[in-house]
Amino acid sequence: QMSANDCQDPPQYWTIHGLWPDKTEDCNRTWHFNVTEIKDLMSDMRHYWPDVLHSSLNRTQFWKHEWDKHGTCAATLQVLNSQKKYFGKALELYQHIDLNSCLLKAGIKPSSSYYQMTDIKETLTRFYGVTPKIQCLPPEEGEKAQTIGQIEFCFTKELQLRNCTALKGESNQMQADLKLGTEELSVCSDSLPTYYPSQVQ
Repeated sequence: QMSANDCQDPPQYWTIHGLWPDKTEDCNRTWHFNVTEIKDLMSDMRHYWPDVLHSSLNRTQFWKHEWDKHGTCAATLQVLNSQKKYFGKALELYQHIDLNSCLLKAGIKPSSSYYQMTDIKETLTRFYGVTPKIQCLPPEEGEKAQTIGQIEFCFTKELQLRNCTALKGESNQMQADLKLGTEELSVCSDSLPTYYPSQVQ
């Protein structure tokens, strides 16, 4: 939906946005992104972590942004202290969560009819044993439904799933991170009908 969007054939499955540490005081901003360090991960990266907004560029712009902004902060953890570990671990967590098959098993799939947000939340909580943070685009003018946009899972420093409840002193990292055109993702409302579109027009 972005004005300069050259997205071609967007994937029909959930992909990765990023792996973000909550507290970001120890970031090594001088640690520049070097794509050759993740060459072994390339085919998985292209598949599961595609840049859908800059399709015609060299495809690494999104990864560079995520590394510069979040990876250099996450690297304070030994398990994430290199580009290879950071991107590799994010891919591993994505495979482990397997959101696509969880939603399909529960019969929650892209559709032209609406879902109740509480049903989606209950399904995810039942399946994972923790509450994720589900984010939506608010209804456009004259519309009544919000559109599901992003599902955020939270982890402990040991990378075990935990509930996504805002902890005291947590930075509001997400809000500044993703703006779709002029629209912003925000935590979905439980009371609005929810659209899970098969295609973004």
